[in-house]
Amino acid sequence: MAAIIQVKDLVKKYGDFEAVKGISFEVKEGEIFGILGPNGAGKTTTLEIIETLRDKTSGKVIVDGIDLDKDPQAIKNIIGVQLQAAGYYPNLNLKQIIDLFSGLYNRDVDAMALLDTVNLRDKAKNKFKDLSGGQKQRFSIATTLINEPKIIFLDEPTTGLDPQARRNLWELILQLRTNGATVVLTTHYMDEAEVLCDRVAIVDSGTIIAINTPDELIDNLIATGFKRDKEVKAANLEDVFLNMTGKEWREG
Repeated sequence: MAAIIQVKDLVKKYGDFEAVKGISFEVKEGEIFGILGPNGAGKTTTLEIIETLRDKTSGKVIVDGIDLDKDPQAIKNIIGVQLQAAGYYPNLNLKQIIDLFSGLYNRDVDAMALLDTVNLRDKAKNKFKDLSGGQKQRFSIATTLINEPKIIFLDEPTTGLDPQARRNLWELILQLRTNGATVVLTTHYMDEAEVLCDRVAIVDSGTIIAINTPDELIDNLIATGFKRDKEVKAANLEDVFLNMTGKEWREG
């Protein structure tokens, strides 16, 4: 697969503090690529630079053949960025928000069909603030699809969600990839990255310390003689919980 995102020697400084220290990586077209790291590692800053939301100090970013330095607007036209709650107008319902965003993108979008993709048709007349946590995350992903983006950026999309909402969002993200989009996401949940990501970059203190498939990273660690203190079982407690309570959408 060809690289759809190329980042080379990316640096971001805030005064004397260097948040991103010469990061280089590529994202292949059609993959789900994860950026993992502790708080303050520089992963969100890196995403925001690629998304054209934050200026870089130095380095090169190419998105689908477009040089960030030469035509950031062209990059904006082909990406979808997950917004947080502050990005939505409080007095509009979900359908009205989609219609508004469609006009801003100069797109003719069927709002109800888009809400169907995230199982929110019955919430079309609700305001964003009245949704549950899982519903808010699903709607925020729906809004990234309005401009039919080639690349979708998701920043910790399942944080704070219950197991049902988390697993359902996993299915949605996998479907986005199946439909042809490239997905770049950050997450603190290693099981999430293991399930969703074709490859991951582990970032710490502004540098990439590893980049590979989840399986290869795990196998490389095992090859060093690493052993867990507790034997890994064929299921975990979340599997038990979902098996007993079901996997259907929960809207409470």
